[in-house]
Amino acid sequence: MSRLGNLGARLYRGEVGYDFIRNRKIWYGISILITITAIIGVAVGGLRMGIEFKGGAVFTTDTKAQISTSQATDVATEASGHLAIVQELGNGGLRIQITEVDTAKANEIKETLSDELGIPANDINADLVGPSWGEQIANKAWTGLGVFMILVVIYLAIAFEWRMAVAALIALIHDITITVGVYALVGFEVTPGTVIGLLTILGYSLYDTVVVFDSLKEGQKDITKQTRFTYSEIANRSINSTLVRSINTTVVALLPVAGLLFIGGGVLGAGMLNDISLSLFVGLAAGAYSSIFIATPLVADLKEREPQMKALKKRILAKRAAAAAKGESPDDDGSEDLRDDTETAGTTIGRPRSHGRTPGKR
Repeated sequence: MSRLGNLGARLYRGEVGYDFIRNRKIWYGISILITITAIIGVAVGGLRMGIEFKGGAVFTTDTKAQISTSQATDVATEASGHLAIVQELGNGGLRIQITEVDTAKANEIKETLSDELGIPANDINADLVGPSWGEQIANKAWTGLGVFMILVVIYLAIAFEWRMAVAALIALIHDITITVGVYALVGFEVTPGTVIGLLTILGYSLYDTVVVFDSLKEGQKDITKQTRFTYSEIANRSINSTLVRSINTTVVALLPVAGLLFIGGGVLGAGMLNDISLSLFVGLAAGAYSSIFIATPLVADLKEREPQMKALKKRILAKRAAAAAKGESPDDDGSEDLRDDTETAGTTIGRPRSHGRTPGKR
């Protein structure tokens, strides 16, 4: 077995682990800081909306221009009075995108580009894009997002419980906010591809969260019939038992997206790939983070406010204090009753008695 596989097996059995729940205030603080930064970025810098949302003109050439891409950008910007985006196509031609341009202005810009690029005007294709199409896409995306959120909350409330539904919803909002904030801070253009990417990451984020929730649901069966682990400790075991799986699936998903973003968009200059790949890259990373550091700790916080969980925690802490006063291990104190409790529960929340450790402790 590989070293990573061996670590995953030990995490699953509870032999090793990291106490994510105990340090939840740190994770909350980090998330709040990142979220505030993202919101400030959107509020101050705003989103750089693409031509599909603002409307404008797109000029494409099939032959190579006599000037460089940067020079073409300056020419198009000066001719239109708006910032132009110029991309080099695979055949050596150019794609020049200018927002907020009407038909009359487009014809003037076309003639100017023909003179400066050294390309006949008939060889330059000019397409006008109206903002209404982008608005329709945005409205449908918001509608789809709202329906998705409602269905997710209903499903998780039925399949698990309402606390998990609330935690998952907060995690999803967290992921979307961070992704949108990164777009504002980086200055990437928001296009229909961006919208598709945002909607896609919701599924990935929810998948990681549900995997941990499913393990937590299994581990909390008949939790009040045992006196070894609090709810937070069981939640921590659930995170650790699925940690390697979450890391593996996230890395495997991030690798091809990183190829699109850094190689396709950065090295090869295929700028259109950036629209969807950046939202996927940031969203996948944020989704993996939120499922481990946000969603499950939130469930533990909400659950331990219940009277039953408070009483359970009080009994466990009292038992551990009494065992410590006698110089005994908590697992040895009343071990016969404990074994009966865990067998009645029919779960794997227990640990081999030889370890004599609490969850999350190395």
